[in-house]
Amino acid sequence: MIIENFIIALARLINIVLTLLVWLIIGRALISWFSPNPYNPLFQFLFRVTEPILSPIRNVMPYLGGIDISPIIVLLAIEFFKSFIVTTLLDFAYQGF
Repeated sequence: MIIENFIIALARLINIVLTLLVWLIIGRALISWFSPNPYNPLFQFLFRVTEPILSPIRNVMPYLGGIDISPIIVLLAIEFFKSFIVTTLLDFAYQGF
């Protein structure tokens, strides 16, 4: 019973972290439509948190004429992981070992 509760708590924590990451990436994408001040603390925070995730995707994507679709790809991947990992952990916990 303790292990099941731990797995449920872990699944919920993963879900919260991934949801927070989704909102941070959306915020960064929205801010990038404008000319943000690179010294703005909010922009610097969003850049530091999201760039390690977006940069590798950008490096493997072909050039699309200045359109950056890396946030869309990352958001799709996060949603896949949320639906796969979190659901699998919850099913595993509720069904027992």
